[in-house]
This record gives sequence, C-alpha cells and structure tokens, in this order.
Amino acid sequence: MSKIHLLDPRLANQIAAGEVVERPASVVKELVENSLDAGARRVDLEIEEGGVKLIRVRDDGAGIDKDDLPLALSRHATSKIAALEDLEAVASLGFRGEALASISSVSRLCLSTAVAGAETGWSARSEGRDMAAVVAPVAHPQGTTVEVRDLFFNTPARRKFLRTEKTEFNHLDEVVKRQALGRYDVGFSLRHNGRAVHSLKPAASQLEQERRLASVCGPAFMENALFLDRSAIGLRLWGWVALPSFSRSQADLQHFYVNGRYIRDRLVAHAVRQAYRDVLFHGRHPAFVLYLELDPASVDVNVHPTKHEVRFRDGRAVHDFIFRTLHKVLADVRPDTAPQAASLAEELSQAPAHAPQQAAMPLREAPSPAPSFGSESRGYSPSPQSFSPPPGQVADTAARYGQLLEGEPQDDSEPPPLGYALAQLKGIYILAENQQGMVLVDMHAAHERITYERMKAAREGEGLRSQPLLVPRSIAVSEREADCAEQHAEVFAQLGLKVERMAEEAISVRELPVILADSDVEQLVRDVLADLLEYGSSDRIAAHINEILSTMACHGSVRANRRLTIPEMNALLRDMEATERSGQCNHGRPTWVQVGLGELDKWFLRGR
Repeated sequence: MSKIHLLDPRLANQIAAGEVVERPASVVKELVENSLDAGARRVDLEIEEGGVKLIRVRDDGAGIDKDDLPLALSRHATSKIAALEDLEAVASLGFRGEALASISSVSRLCLSTAVAGAETGWSARSEGRDMAAVVAPVAHPQGTTVEVRDLFFNTPARRKFLRTEKTEFNHLDEVVKRQALGRYDVGFSLRHNGRAVHSLKPAASQLEQERRLASVCGPAFMENALFLDRSAIGLRLWGWVALPSFSRSQADLQHFYVNGRYIRDRLVAHAVRQAYRDVLFHGRHPAFVLYLELDPASVDVNVHPTKHEVRFRDGRAVHDFIFRTLHKVLADVRPDTAPQAASLAEELSQAPAHAPQQAAMPLREAPSPAPSFGSESRGYSPSPQSFSPPPGQVADTAARYGQLLEGEPQDDSEPPPLGYALAQLKGIYILAENQQGMVLVDMHAAHERITYERMKAAREGEGLRSQPLLVPRSIAVSEREADCAEQHAEVFAQLGLKVERMAEEAISVRELPVILADSDVEQLVRDVLADLLEYGSSDRIAAHINEILSTMACHGSVRANRRLTIPEMNALLRDMEATERSGQCNHGRPTWVQVGLGELDKWFLRGR
C-alpha cells in the first residue's frame, strides 16, 4: 500500500491546469479577465496557430509591482480577495489565484508589466519546469503583457487532444466576443497569424453598444432585437432579446451576464425558455444578449473552477423576475412596434439574378371556394373595438383602384400598422397595404392567436375553478418530494390543486382544475414537484391548461378556403394590432410578413 505524500508544486499545478486550462480559449479567458480586473480600458490580443504557438494579451491596466511578480505566478496568490467576507461578495471576474500558475505550468510564459510612475518595467519568466520565476527589468508602458508560447509543450497527451487550428481559433474567438459583450467600456482588438479579426472601440451610448452588438452577433440580430431595461426587488435586467421569428436551430446566440460575468445557468435558461414558450416554433431556440445586475452578496460565483456557473441566494426570485420581465416584453410586441424579421425579400435576395423572370407565371382564374363544413363555415366576427374601413376605402378592390385612376381624393390620415385589406389570396392569406408597402397575413394563424389570447384572458379573469375528486388520487413519492409538497401546499392551491401529505413517502390529490379532468394528474404533479425542487417555482399547471386552450382556439378559428369580406379582413387586422404576441400563432409560426416598396422594386428591377 502506497504511503501518503505531498505532491510537488509542478505536478500540483499541472493537475490544477487540467481544470482551468482546457484549450487556448481557456487561457485567453483567464488572461482577459485579469486585464479587466486590473482596470484596463484597452485589451489587444495577438494569436498564432490558433493559440497553440502564441497567445499575447496586452492591456493598459494598473500593472503589477516588482515585488509581487514572483507571487503572481504562484498558486492561490491573488490581490482580489483576502478574507472569507470577500469571497462571499466577489465583485471581480477572477479570484481563485490559480490561472497564471496553471498556465505557466503547461507553457512558456513571460509576464511583462509596469505600474504608473515607474521608471522601468519588470518581467517574470517561467517555462513549466521548476516553476521558479526569473525576474528582470524590461522596457514597458503602464499595464501588463502576458505571452504564452508553446501551450502543452511539456504535456504531450494534452496537446494531442487539441483540434485543428481553425477549430481552436473559433473557440478562442468566441471567448473574445463574449468578453467584448460583457464590457462595452473597453476596447478590444484581435489578430490571428498577422491578420486583423476584430477592432472594437469603447462603446458608451446605446447606439455605439448596438453597433458593437451588430459587429459581434451579426446585423440580422440587431434588426430583429428588442431593447429592455427593467428593475425590481434589487434586480436589474437589461439588454436585447430577439423576436421569436428570429429563432435559431441551435442555442448558439445566447449570452447572459451576471454582474458582467458570462455564465451558463440552468435556472436562467429555464426562465428564458418559459418566457418564449408561447411564441417559439417547436425545436427552435431564442437569441438574446442579457445582463443581470444584483448585489454581489446575493450570488455565489465560487461554484466551479471555470467560473461559468453561479448559484443565486434566492433562485426563485431571480427566476420569476427574469421570466416576468421577458414575458412582458414579448407580450407588448405589436405590429406597430416590432421590427420585421423573416422578410420575404431576404429569401428572394439570395436567388439568382434571373429569378424575377423565372418567377413570372401566367395569371389563372381563382378557383371557386370549396364547400366548408363545421368550424370551417364560421366567418370572422369583428369584436366591438374592430376597425371599420374609412369612407375613402371601398370594399371592392377593382372599384378602389378605379377611384385612384379617376383621381378622386383619398383619406390622408396615416394608415394603421397593418394597413387596409385589399384582397384574399387562395382563401388563406390576406393581402393588405400599409405605409411601408405590402402586408401578407395568414388569416388562420392570426385568428388562432387572437382567440387563444382572449380565452387566456377570460380564464385569468374568472380564475381556476376546481372540483373535488370522488376518490382522492394517491401518489407514491420520495420523502424529499413529500416535504416539498407539504411546504408548497399554498402554491398548489393557487394552481387549483389541493395536495395533502398522507405518509412519509406518499401524497394525495383531492382537488384539481375542472379543465384538467381528463389529464394525467399524477405525471403533472410529479413535474410540478420537480420544478419546485429545481427552480423554486413551477408553471406546469398553467402551461398544461394553456395547451388545452390552444387546441380549442385552433379548432375555433377561421379555416382555409373560408372567404372573408373586406370589412371582416379589416376587423381581423385591427384585432391583431391590439392582441399580445400577435406576430406568432400558438405554435410559433409567423402570422404576418411585411414587404417594403424597396424590396418590391428589387423584384421588378426598378431603378436600375
């Protein structure tokens, strides 16, 4: 049996490096965070061969005193915390005192620095062998430069697991983008193999920040993003969220920061998904860049060596605040406030130059409407607030354009956001004209959302009606789940469920909402308990009820091939403008699209 012995410093640092230094991107993250903690207003990065050959990070921060240089490369040496109280309210990005020691143990590292007013700078070198830093004078302006060469030169097994140069640089570039989005007040530049990749100036105003955001996340994101800034209960959430129509096939455009620190957190992800649930197409992911600010003492960042995970002291309050804020922002999107995302012209602009000629088709007479039965025979009934066409607009499209040809005066008032209906296409789409050009509306999808939102409002107005069960439903659970059910009995009551504890590992359901009479109550209760244990709250009941209402709304909406009159179409447009989330149907499909005059001109090669 082997004796217990102390690991030598070199081996201990290399073990620690396995947690901190996974690849070149990890090195860049740690070094840039050190620069930001030092008060840098400019961070320049030079990379060679994806970061394996060279990583050079230069900043104009406070620098390091000569006497502190040897300590800077030692494990558990930091200037950022000194006592347990500091650890419980960390305001800096770094605090562990492991990064430089770990990096120097697996590379050839040179740290050059100078403080304000110093006559000369100083450098410390370490090549991953005996870990002894060699200090020497050097010419250097105020700030710090860290050069990391030949990463993993002394740990060939680690180096063997690195990917191609392009892959490693892509990971590294993503880290730089995240840091640039976390600190708009700092300028960043990145060069790879002598080629400039990024040159980002400090951004003070919202307009400058949005320019940086467009540079990092792409202009399409900014064209479809909504800005928000809300504060409550000691929390502030601000940033940009994309419209549901700008959803992604992967969760690759999601940036969330807590007090300036980029994090990946299950509680946050759940709150965002919950906010988008009613408007996102199945299998798609939302895009956002959001910043949460709160008291540093309210969040524990000492969870994982990579510092990507955090733990909130009051996770339920944070979850509810994020969900309610995003839910309200998305609900407030109306046709007059929403930037239009998936424009028809964006798809056509990628077609070959001869597309307009190919697209030309002979006109055919519209088929007679098919006979409709059941729910398809319903017309659209305008609400009391529905819009009636102004005197200048007549029902018949031909007569309308006849008026224009005759030069009769038209109504000069500004048209509503979705404009006025002109015609119905194939019994499916409404063609309307607004100030920007042409609007196409999927009438079934639009009416489905309107009906759904009205049903939800009616349910919320009268509350959840519950009914007692003739035979209470017993459910076997773990002791932890039973404790949770007992502690959150009031939460279940608000959801229309009466849940009581029967034994150490058993609960019973005595009442449930009327609308859930045919649902799998046991599975629903288990899901609610899982949410309460994980996130401190649950909306499973409300979500399930909404699914039922959504199905009912779908069956109660106008169907394809149902011919609408011009007044009925206009009534539908006005109701869309007044309805929350009217840009998407209950299943997340878009309900309308705007085609501007400029796009129409491109189709027909006008102005060329």
